[in-house]
Amino acid sequence: MKTKATFYHAGCNVCVDAERQLATALDPARYDTEIVHLGEQRARLAEAEAAGVKSVPAFVLDGQAYHINFGAALSDLK
Repeated sequence: MKTKATFYHAGCNVCVDAERQLATALDPARYDTEIVHLGEQRARLAEAEAAGVKSVPAFVLDGQAYHINFGAALSDLK
């Protein structure tokens, strides 16, 4: 069974680099990866916040939020 991985970002340089380096590097045989651009999909901000995301870029793997670097706070995207 694959692990769900959601990568949340806002399109900033830090986020785009993290997507290029990390989100695309996950093994597709192990991870079902979804990339969510919160700048374009604002309706998903509450979902990210509920999952524990405080800033982007961040991954949520099996319900656990992992913050990669600080690109933008979720509050800045609202």
